[in-house]
Amino acid sequence: MEKLKCGHELCKDCKIQIVEISGPICPVCKAVFGKMQGNQPPGTMQWRSDRVSLPGFFHCGTITIDYYIPHGTQTDKHPNPGKHYYGTQRTAYLPDNKEGREVVRLLKKAFDQKLIFTVGTSRTTGSVDQVTWNDIHHKTCMSGGPQGFGYPDDNYLSRVRDELKDKGIK
Repeated sequence: MEKLKCGHELCKDCKIQIVEISGPICPVCKAVFGKMQGNQPPGTMQWRSDRVSLPGFFHCGTITIDYYIPHGTQTDKHPNPGKHYYGTQRTAYLPDNKEGREVVRLLKKAFDQKLIFTVGTSRTTGSVDQVTWNDIHHKTCMSGGPQGFGYPDDNYLSRVRDELKDKGIK
């Protein structure tokens, strides 16, 4: 038996099987016990600070994040290996304050672990074989509130930190 960081125990064969199926996540308490690695295609993540403020964050600027994932060919980690996929360009926004700077650092870590995007079917357009967001939410509009994927949204930063934590990103 092997003891995980969370204190639960698994036999070696069970641990190997769990990692292959769902990643290094304890099946009992869902704690991450290793480094999660996603199937995001290669691309870039860049960010910059802008002076304009976001609604709800009037005394700081904005961190603008630009993601670029070019078109490519799906690997065996994607739904249709060998088939073409369509890339994407996305822009997201965070307040340029202490918590926003911490979140962008965590998002960069998640990007480097290939957890931000995946290849699949778009939930908004229904298009198949394209790069889509994975399970980490982003604010893609500066305004419009939560329903418009923008600000103000008082709980967004804590929610996205929880989503990152669920992926083992701290």
